[in-house]
Amino acid sequence: MSPDRVAADAWLLTRAISPRDRVRVAAIDTTDGVLNQYSRTWSTATAQPPSVPWAVPLSSAEGYRLIAFDFDAKGDEDAAAADAVTLADLLAEAGISHVICRSGPSGGRHVWTATTEAIDPDLVGTMARLASAVLPSLDIAPLRNSATGCVRPPGTPHRDGGWSQVLSGDLNCLLHPMIGRKEIEALVRALATRITGEAPPADSAAQSKVCVDAQGHPYLPGTRRPLPAASSVALQTSTADLDASTVLNTVLLGAAASHWHLADVAELVSTAPGLEHIRSKRGTRGRTARPHRQQAETLARQWRYAVRYVAEHPRRTGVDATFDDRAGRLADIVRALQEHADAAAGRWNRGGGPSDRRVLDCLHLWALVAVGTTVEADTRRVALACGIGRETARTALQRLAADGWITQAKEAAGVHGASWQIDPLNVLPRDEVQSRAQAATRPEGAGAAERATLTQQLQQRLDLATHDAFTGSHALPLAAGNLYARLTAASSSVDAGSDDTLLMRLVVFGLVARQGAAWIRTNPLARDAAAQEFGVAGRLSSRQERYQAERAAWSWWQAEHSWMCSPRTRHDARARFDQAPLWQPAGAARYPQHPRGPDGRANFHAARAAVRDGALTTAAILVAA
Repeated sequence: MSPDRVAADAWLLTRAISPRDRVRVAAIDTTDGVLNQYSRTWSTATAQPPSVPWAVPLSSAEGYRLIAFDFDAKGDEDAAAADAVTLADLLAEAGISHVICRSGPSGGRHVWTATTEAIDPDLVGTMARLASAVLPSLDIAPLRNSATGCVRPPGTPHRDGGWSQVLSGDLNCLLHPMIGRKEIEALVRALATRITGEAPPADSAAQSKVCVDAQGHPYLPGTRRPLPAASSVALQTSTADLDASTVLNTVLLGAAASHWHLADVAELVSTAPGLEHIRSKRGTRGRTARPHRQQAETLARQWRYAVRYVAEHPRRTGVDATFDDRAGRLADIVRALQEHADAAAGRWNRGGGPSDRRVLDCLHLWALVAVGTTVEADTRRVALACGIGRETARTALQRLAADGWITQAKEAAGVHGASWQIDPLNVLPRDEVQSRAQAATRPEGAGAAERATLTQQLQQRLDLATHDAFTGSHALPLAAGNLYARLTAASSSVDAGSDDTLLMRLVVFGLVARQGAAWIRTNPLARDAAAQEFGVAGRLSSRQERYQAERAAWSWWQAEHSWMCSPRTRHDARARFDQAPLWQPAGAARYPQHPRGPDGRANFHAARAAVRDGALTTAAILVAA
């Protein structure tokens, strides 16, 4: 078929399905080159098709009438094709007929469907955000902007040659749609289940049935799901100040309930912070590495316990009827705050801006985990989570508060850090009526899924940026780490004027590479090589050890102060700090006597030295905290 005939047929289809009387056409530069910008319009009343590529709007004034999922190949056609197939399966399960097109010579995919009624933009936006969490190559911009969102329809010519070619499906589903809001809501619920993995099993008896894999390790049969929120957070939690075995137990129970196998967990042992109990064991002077054979034995033993426990105690879901709504409302707040921050790109690229943005992201992440807008955040904990110093964290919190991004809800007291409110009054006003209406458009399970999606995005962003290679002072600057962590995000908080310089520095050290028209991150292990080259490898772990000692020393003094202020008997005598027993009977004082000077006053210098020498156990620190 000739290109002119293909364009003519595509124009007939466009005129029949367009929700508006004008479509957008590609702009042309001074050399008559076709740009990937659709800034001009063309009337659908015109019988002659445009001479350049065009895109059809997806919505009318009432809402979306066309749904188009745009999968951008970015040099990787296989990824776009695989995501399109995954979406097609989800659409089929939801009873949605659709058409799959190869969008052009780059190998991207367009998946189309149409509706019999106008679909609310809030519902489509929820669907798009959840779909992007499941389908990494999806560009959700057309589905998030009902005013200007548009996509090239089937048969439309491409600026680089060829046209949008139908691969599967019947175009009649666009000309004579048969689906409505009910089917879109079913798709949203299916996407939410993919993300949270919280759909109840079809057969509760299967939950308690234990099978054995080829290596002889037990597991619970069923489709593998993502880890529950608590287990996912525990997997990424540093155990420096916590009981490592308790953190491990949280991870393994969630993995067993999500139908993981032992091999799935074993792949994460070398890198996941929450699996420290597998890698090392606690001693009187800190943790010591376990031999590889002992690691395997410990993991197998703990895994057998976790599978048996979950099989004997089936988990119940849906006990909190308000959770989904609360999670969705919190996700709306955090997303709006993040978009507000992204729009103020220049704020995060000057002075202390890069550290401020990391701290803001960290507070938003903790708020999502806590399902509340107020979080407790001491400066050392914030510093370690963001890969910055405690003084930098302190000043970042002050700057954010001064600029109205956060506000202090409660001052620090004793071993508790200050509490911060991420949603200060009058900074981001919200219409309560509109908020309730939006919540009403969200299908059941979508709120929890939106929270889980944002949590994963922010956690990944912090994990990627928090590394020795991005610690400034003889290493790459914090801004480079922020950009590195955001390369695949929809928007960057780094000012466009400095992108080229930062990108080139990342390229020099092999941290990013060009793939088609996009920049992508290389293997994250390249950060280790860069840190070695800079001579800063181990900087963050040394800082963590130092802060741990400082927190332990402070907790020790708080316990000493409480002991001095409480009534005592002669049986309350404590051991000296340099004579602390390895084992103490139940009810005994956890902390030994605090070091004192000749004048009887507390000797904090000696206390810090004693902590570094192992005078306090991890259990003692945990109990005091």
